[in-house]
Amino acid sequence: MFTHVMIGSNDLERSKAFYDATFIALGGRPGETDARGRLIYGHENGRLMITTPIDGKPATAANGGTIGIHAPTPDHVRAWHQAGTAHGGTAIESPPAERPNGAFVAYLRDPDGNKLSVRTPATR
Repeated sequence: MFTHVMIGSNDLERSKAFYDATFIALGGRPGETDARGRLIYGHENGRLMITTPIDGKPATAANGGTIGIHAPTPDHVRAWHQAGTAHGGTAIESPPAERPNGAFVAYLRDPDGNKLSVRTPATR
């Protein structure tokens, strides 16, 4: 069901030291840094991502956080986005769209402000 979990950090170097150590202790690998400066830790098809919040405010519990949910097709993503906005959710970031990696993605905040993302698998 979930594709990734993203959490906020006020100090990515400190976070990298902590998460690298804890993932290595579990038999994993150190995280990678993407083009946006986010830390990425993968396991099977899931990812834990750590970022500074895009709104420029300090990271707090859930600020900078995203709950990512798998969708099988772009039509499912569109339907999820439409149902969410019809039931108290707020559309955020961009409209549902394909990303450069081929994933089709949509974002919403639920009625309590939690950030959610639904996406299809990447195709490239």
